[in-house]
Amino acid sequence: MAETVDTERENALECRSVPLGEIEPARSRHMWTRSAVGFAAAGDLVVTAEWDGTVTARDVDSLETRWSTAHPDHAVGIASLPESDMIVVAGRGRTGTIAAYDAETGDRQWRYDTADDVGEAVKDTVFYLPYVVACETGTDAKGNERVYAAARRYERDGENRRWHSTVYAFDPDGAIRWTYETDASPIALDLDADGERLAVGYNRCLGDHDTGLVVLDPESGDLEWTWDPGTEGDRRVGDVSFDGDAIAVSSHGDKRGYLLGPGGAERWRVDLAVETEIDGERLYAYPNHAYADDGRVAFVTGNTYAIESRETEHRHPNEHRVAAFDADGDPLWDDDVRGFVHGLAADGGRLVAPCAQNFRVRDPDTHAVRWFDFESGASATEHLDGIATAAAVEDGTVAAIEEPVAYHDDGETRGEYALRVGSLE
Repeated sequence: MAETVDTERENALECRSVPLGEIEPARSRHMWTRSAVGFAAAGDLVVTAEWDGTVTARDVDSLETRWSTAHPDHAVGIASLPESDMIVVAGRGRTGTIAAYDAETGDRQWRYDTADDVGEAVKDTVFYLPYVVACETGTDAKGNERVYAAARRYERDGENRRWHSTVYAFDPDGAIRWTYETDASPIALDLDADGERLAVGYNRCLGDHDTGLVVLDPESGDLEWTWDPGTEGDRRVGDVSFDGDAIAVSSHGDKRGYLLGPGGAERWRVDLAVETEIDGERLYAYPNHAYADDGRVAFVTGNTYAIESRETEHRHPNEHRVAAFDADGDPLWDDDVRGFVHGLAADGGRLVAPCAQNFRVRDPDTHAVRWFDFESGASATEHLDGIATAAAVEDGTVAAIEEPVAYHDDGETRGEYALRVGSLE
């Protein structure tokens, strides 16, 4: 790793906030994705998606409500279709619904239930529910605006574990252009800037589909090429991010970061949180996020785990870190994010990390929104009482979701369910 940059400024956001109602507090260990936030209408609206299905658009300056509506499932993802002036919401629940809403009025424009393809839950628990895990919008190489989404469902029968998944391309009116089905678990999508390639990262491969990355033609859905870290077990890819003709991949298989060229040719790889022995414990952490832009690549790692036990006495030295590299794979800078990052937000020159709890340490000071200059690594922090679980950034404005948390060993509930909005300038 490069030398850590120590240029953090604290409490720089001066957030405006609005409560989002009630939600069960998170616990010491991480809960699933329960909230999302995004921007719409050329940055004039900030939109929140909540676990009870409520979707609300607010004026970005006053935070006054423009409209609010109910999504059929838990609303856990947001994307914007700017040319069509619509918001696309991804769901987790009985139907696994993707739906589009008018950005000005909130009126539903179309709906698609992914359970029709991936199947219905065989158990009434969250992990088994159909889940639209990723949603990406953009234009293909012919200039057609599209919605791309990946849905998955898990089931287990004794020792037999299965995933069912479908990747979709929708027209703005909700018509399906194509689908791509596998028996693996997708975790990430990215569309390149020219609309010529759509990358799908698969986290778990238990069946016939045995590759962590597939690249599809965004117009037809045809398979272009595949890549895999070539590791044993079912863990494969954590995230994918295009930069020109290159694609950055975080590998759950070997806990490294990769930069690939056309066809999957490996340009370089770096150790991120590979297996490391400390006082007899074999420790590792997953690289969960990747972001590439303008010849730079950043990776973010997650929690410490041990090879042979659930609990650990020590922590991996590179857990909960963000590390940036240049086009040749040489280190630029690295820094702590301190808590678990559910999702990384970026606007080109800045990275925004919503940081939740560190369950190995249970330190409330890890609860924060942290942001970094992509080139220099200079950072700033807005500490929260609760945990930050989602963030979005656009034109220097950051929006984040705070959720309450109650650690199992102190009985105190910290923070609230709220939207926080502030300026990075």
